[in-house]
Amino acid sequence: MRVKFLIIIIAVGLLAVIGGCTSAEYQNESIMIAERTNLSLNELREFEQRTDIENVKPFELPDEEWRAMLSSSEYRVLRNHGTELPWRNEYNKVKTEGVYHCRGCHHPLFTSETKYDSGSGWPSFWAPLAKISVKTKVDKSFFMTRTEVVCASCESHLGHVFEDGPEPTGLRYCMNSAAMKLMPMSLSE
Repeated sequence: MRVKFLIIIIAVGLLAVIGGCTSAEYQNESIMIAERTNLSLNELREFEQRTDIENVKPFELPDEEWRAMLSSSEYRVLRNHGTELPWRNEYNKVKTEGVYHCRGCHHPLFTSETKYDSGSGWPSFWAPLAKISVKTKVDKSFFMTRTEVVCASCESHLGHVFEDGPEPTGLRYCMNSAAMKLMPMSLSE
């Protein structure tokens, strides 16, 4: 299914170029396809094994198209490095099985298998879905140094990672709900 999804996205991109679609129209079509398409358990496991982050195709849009595509809270978090209020966000207490995707480009980020209640008020994970899911950057805002987590595909801000998480990684990926979209699926098949 993941291969089918990538083929569909590539086909939509080619149609957009051939048909003269704007990148916003291309993005909207990609979103509709992504929302109808779900990774199978086997495809999910194959994605988890990928380590070729240098081969993740960058997803770029002009700022005005990001603004048109995202809600104001999504834009504030994803594009302006904002943070949601703790305990008042969509996925903090959610226990649904599935895969969390980037709200900006639908790149797979985290699985519910690594989600846990950190008590921080934000959805927390002890590991990303795969090495190609996220990237990290140094964040020196607010008079402190933290490690920012961004989508490996569109480089949208997702949250931060801290070294106070549970085993086996000891990491806490503290994410913003507005940055993600949960695609429910059974992970126990």
